[in-house]
Amino acid sequence: MLDWANDLIEEYTVGQLELIKRADLLDRKNPDAMDDLTQINSMIESMAFSIDWMATGRQPGTYRGAEKRAIYQIQYIDNMETIPDIVEQLEEDHKHLFISKEERLILADIFASMSHRERQCYVLHEGQGMSMGKIADEVGLKKRTVQQYIERARQKVKERVEKNVS
Repeated sequence: MLDWANDLIEEYTVGQLELIKRADLLDRKNPDAMDDLTQINSMIESMAFSIDWMATGRQPGTYRGAEKRAIYQIQYIDNMETIPDIVEQLEEDHKHLFISKEERLILADIFASMSHRERQCYVLHEGQGMSMGKIADEVGLKKRTVQQYIERARQKVKERVEKNVS
């Protein structure tokens, strides 16, 4: 590779490491610091994307366009700083639940592996505690179909967790 490209990759890598160090120094209990952390994490991710692009010479994450089907869902999930379903429950205590970048990536991988219906049924059942019958009524499916979606989603969660643990 050209020397100037290697120099640019090195500069981005150094900058990314400095941002990581700065993020580690922030007080995660301070809400103002969490706004800074959100911004810093965004910059770290942008730099990682740029470094990957410069190192490989192609846009990261593209493999014959197969991932385009769910790209917006993946980007939304990947950029989550707080878990949206429980934020309202935590607001009364003025607490916020934050997840690390690594946990966010694992969560994004898990959700991205699920179809829309699997994710919908799984979140309603596991996250909101709805019964399979109530989910079936709400989304217009048969109870057995909802059960199958939830079983498939659980299997995907299990596989992804095992993959990330090992």
